[in-house]
Parts: sequence; C-alpha cells; structure tokens
Amino acid sequence: MKSDVIALSVAGLSASYGVVPAISDVNLKVEAGQIVTIVGANGAGKSTLIKTICGLVRPTAGKVHLFGEDVTGLSPDRLVRKGLSVVPEGRRLFGEMSLLENLELGAFSRTDPAAVRSDLERVLDLFPELRDRLATSAGTFSGGQQQMIAVARALMSAPKVLLLDEPTIGLAPAIVDRIAEIVTAVAATGVNVLLVEQNAETALAVAQYAYILEGGRVVSEDAAEALAKSPEVQRAYLGI
Repeated sequence: MKSDVIALSVAGLSASYGVVPAISDVNLKVEAGQIVTIVGANGAGKSTLIKTICGLVRPTAGKVHLFGEDVTGLSPDRLVRKGLSVVPEGRRLFGEMSLLENLELGAFSRTDPAAVRSDLERVLDLFPELRDRLATSAGTFSGGQQQMIAVARALMSAPKVLLLDEPTIGLAPAIVDRIAEIVTAVAATGVNVLLVEQNAETALAVAQYAYILEGGRVVSEDAAEALAKSPEVQRAYLGI
C-alpha cells in the first residue's frame, strides 16, 4: 500500500567514525503502510545508517524527519517517545532479567498502564511461543526466540516506525522464515518498518521497496520485486 504520508525520511545523511566516512549523502523514505528494506553486504554501512537515524551516531550532514518533524540528532529516548523504535543487531537483551521484565522495559516511556497491559497481550498473541515463559530469564532462550523477544520489546513502546537491524543474522533457515512472517505481521498492525538486512532474499521477499547500499552510499533503489529480478542484484546478493 502506498500513501502520500511519509513516515520516515532521510535526506543527504552522512556520518563518520572520526575522520573515516561511514555513510555519505544517503536519501531514503518509508511511506506510511510500507515495509522498506536496505540491502547490502557486510561493511556497507547499514548498521551505521540505523544508528544515525536512531540517535546513537551523530550525523555530520543531512536530516532525518519523522512524519514531517525534524528529529535529526535527537537522543534515542526522545525518539522512542516520538514513535521511533529499533531492534538492534545482536538483540541486546538483559539476559539475567526475565522475559516479562525485558518487555516491560520496552514500555519505559509510557504512562498509560492499561494500554501497556493491552499491548502486552497483543504482543504475546503475535509471539505465542513466548506466552508461557514470561518468568524465564531472557538469556536462556534460543537465538531465534531471543530475536522474537527483541522485536516484542520494541513493540512495547507502541512505535509508529520500527527499525530492524539484521534480525535474521545467524539464525537457522526455519527461524529466518518465522522472523519474516513476524515482520509482515507487525506491518499489518499499522507499524511502518525499515528493515536492514544482509539476507537479501528474505528482505526483498517481505518488503515493498528496497535500497541497495554499497560503500556507505545508496547505489540503487526500486520496488523490491523489481530489484529481486535485476540480474545485477541476483548476481551480487542472491547467488544466482
């Protein structure tokens, strides 16, 4: 579904680590109702782009807009309050804390207990594998289950835009398929999704629009289905 509403836009975004450029003049947008993906090889700058959007890396140039509001350089906690949430690469769970405590932390910025309880039920409906293990320490779950917890925790902030950084990395093929199903289901609830993935096959299958990132720059963009059929993309990213 396409919309005139732009949920997230990035214009001319650049960032560096010291004097070393990491991303340069990146332009992209997520229209309301879309799953958009950024595909690229390891080291292409994908994670730096996500960190710059969500306030963990300060941009050296460019702008980030959330539903038309300039949010460039805001701290991550302020961005969460404005409706932007991220599932970081590597999940970053609090392993000694219970599953429920991790989910409750996802709602740290909210002041509506009844709505938080309602959202907890919705999240557990989305992840039935987790419902009966709320008291279990998060660190004892499998890698795939921990990825589900990380997504569930992000959803507990009631985001309007969800950023996912390499959610399938290191997971078995069956779990990759489950994560793809979850991303689609999350989008169906009205959350706009920006998916960063090295697994181009999965990313292009679930997204409506895609950007190819190489050397910190966007080198190609198109409808995801069209890019998946591109001979260049097939050779470089799909192993065809």
